[in-house]
Amino acid sequence: MAIKATIYKASVELSDLDRQIYRSANTVIAQHPSENSERLMVRLLAFALNLPGDDNHGPLEFAKDMWDVDEPALWQKDLTGKMVHWLEVGQPDEKRIMRVSARSTRVSVYSFGPQNWWAGLATKITRARNLDIWQIEPSQSQELAALAQRTMLLQVTVQDGAVYVSDEMRSVEVTPVRLYGE
Repeated sequence: MAIKATIYKASVELSDLDRQIYRSANTVIAQHPSENSERLMVRLLAFALNLPGDDNHGPLEFAKDMWDVDEPALWQKDLTGKMVHWLEVGQPDEKRIMRVSARSTRVSVYSFGPQNWWAGLATKITRARNLDIWQIEPSQSQELAALAQRTMLLQVTVQDGAVYVSDEMRSVEVTPVRLYGE
């Protein structure tokens, strides 16, 4: 018998001072049996950092990347079904990045863990103009993982590139480092 996904519910109160977006969002996240809390929370962070001001051009949604290799961690499709934003979490290879950058208006990668992945990739993706790659420091992603609960109420504040994620008990500062993109 296969192990089922664990369901998490998150209420995110976003105050993004850098993009001038202030929004509340409720979401349900399925944690794959092989996915740890660190990756789950980096997916939730990517959701908050890319949440559009409204859903007029399609909502940002969690996809089935752990279940289906043809899907990202998150995506935003416009109302016609065209891929607007493809978001990966982890360390995808250059073939995947280049393939999806041709299919989407915008591609973002949120990497966490060891940075030796980036050294082998940096020179292989220079043709991709619609790509942003961000690194979350391992200590910060591990602190973020400590916030994981089955039901979460999170306040996310973004100011001058720093991200503050807090629940009722604690707060974590995350400073994503841009490795590639404008």
